[in-house]
Amino acid sequence: MAVETTTLSNGASMPLLGLGTWQAKDEHELTISLKTALDHGYRLIDTAFLYQNEAIIGKVLNEYISSGKIKREDLFITTKLPFTAHAADDVAKCVEIQLQALQLNYIDLYLIHCPCPFERKSDSFLPNIVNGVFVPTTVEHMETWRALEKLHSEGKLKACALGLSNFNAEQVELLYKQARVKPANLQVECHLYWPQDELRNLCKKLNISFTAYAPLGSPGRKVILFYTRIVDSSSDLFWAAHPDGVWPEGDPMTEPIVKKIAAKHKITAAQSQADGIIYAAIVRYRSVAKQICTIYLSHFQVLLRHLTQHGISAIPKSISPDRYVE
Repeated sequence: MAVETTTLSNGASMPLLGLGTWQAKDEHELTISLKTALDHGYRLIDTAFLYQNEAIIGKVLNEYISSGKIKREDLFITTKLPFTAHAADDVAKCVEIQLQALQLNYIDLYLIHCPCPFERKSDSFLPNIVNGVFVPTTVEHMETWRALEKLHSEGKLKACALGLSNFNAEQVELLYKQARVKPANLQVECHLYWPQDELRNLCKKLNISFTAYAPLGSPGRKVILFYTRIVDSSSDLFWAAHPDGVWPEGDPMTEPIVKKIAAKHKITAAQSQADGIIYAAIVRYRSVAKQICTIYLSHFQVLLRHLTQHGISAIPKSISPDRYVE
């Protein structure tokens, strides 16, 4: 599988389609999924310290690299600084732990996972939770970014692009203005029901690449806040990072126009489609026409193509190997 790429501001090529690994903690399932993805051409793997699966991923990567199945330089590995390691003294320590877990000498893209810092446990970088609540702490974004810049110039992140995740437009712009090493990527939730127009336009203006997590939507997720405890109808407590605690509802995979486009291309190998045909049909937007090649578009593929043909890197997450083959 040949995957299109986008060029980051540091000159690195980042695949437009990658494997997201959030909530993938089962070693057996993740190992099978990761191997299937790698065997079918995936080269971008997205993880994070807080996903608690870097060691599993590192084991598979080491197996493939050491056996000669894949060259390290052909992989693009993204991971993230946890919101519990924003303090300058913690950044380098956490990066070293992550490199060891991933069994790598370098990371391709390193993101600040969340703009909101929280306390960590005394003996690890896992969050300190008191009475079911994350404990906030005060660390300026630029303190964290300066620590990353130092590692970028002289340390473990020298070969790495730096970026942000879950930051809003105001936060991105403020940090960008003060940064010596400019952020090369912004990763946020982005899909049919949450197109993130403001952030995408800002990133285009600042030459920051854009990555969409949950590109197929998150219909099964329950809505919660970091700052306020919210108990759902089943009395389970959940947490999430959206500032107002509201996510768009619905499942983009069941959207009628998505089904229609998928059905149209199920049999036909279309050689000529308008750039934006999927985007246009979904959000009534028209753009300049160009050639794209589509062999088969399922609902899954329609939603991903909708993003990648606009230069947005997408990292869908699934534990189903069939999804990666598709």
